[in-house]
Amino acid sequence: MRFVVASSLVAALVLTAPLTPARAQVESREGIALQNQLYQLRQELKSVEDQLARGGGGSGSRLPAYAPPPQQSGGNELVTQLLTRVDALEDQVRQLRGQIDETQNQQHRLSDDLNKKIDDLAFQMQTPGKPSAPPMGGPAPTTLTPPPQAAARPAGPRTPEVALQEGNAALARRDYPAAEAAAREVLANRTSPRAYDAQFLLAQALAGEKQYPQAAVAYDDVYNRARTGTHAQDARLGLASSLTAINEKKAACDVLSRMQSEFPHLRPDVSAGVAATSAKAGCRG
Repeated sequence: MRFVVASSLVAALVLTAPLTPARAQVESREGIALQNQLYQLRQELKSVEDQLARGGGGSGSRLPAYAPPPQQSGGNELVTQLLTRVDALEDQVRQLRGQIDETQNQQHRLSDDLNKKIDDLAFQMQTPGKPSAPPMGGPAPTTLTPPPQAAARPAGPRTPEVALQEGNAALARRDYPAAEAAAREVLANRTSPRAYDAQFLLAQALAGEKQYPQAAVAYDDVYNRARTGTHAQDARLGLASSLTAINEKKAACDVLSRMQSEFPHLRPDVSAGVAATSAKAGCRG
């Protein structure tokens, strides 16, 4: 029966494995709305069929349900309209299910790729004798998060200096999507001399957006670009903080421990950050 199929499809939609928080809420609302409409149509159809079975409208003349008189044509039209609406809703349910399946597949691929990078990073932290290799040829490291589409770009292209200046200003006022967009704008040019600064801005923006797995990868890329660069200490501390946030506490403690030998003279603010992160991760010694 079409109603049973439609109801089952809607129930399956509502119980589908969670997607990203915002998208899951939208899909659930649509599924519930379709379920309510199907239920309402079923009630209306049942009422019309009961009326036809009684001979229609309480006229007192009981007619066979299989051979309604001409005056019942209006009721038959209503049944046809209701069935058409049900068919349309079933099509919407199938389309919605297809969209959910496609999004789930993308989510699974993204999660698998990200987990692999995090596992590789944690392994590198546990094997000090085999540091991760710096990027070859200077290409900008790729991250798994697409640039925010809501961030509007200016009419004309910005210079890397202007983009970084505006990106850091956005970071200071906690407009993390704008800061991320500015960083990616600079990184789009793989030969940009400001790619190092842009990568550090990207890592900070991702951490501000609480995208800690991506932030960990970005911070590690900053360090590998220039292990004695101006952002090296902050990048290592940012990596440890991001690893702690995703519960990779052992790897975070390894990073913090190695910082003592990597940077014999830590800046006071970095030293304070190391102590705070070490306590949060539960590091010993």
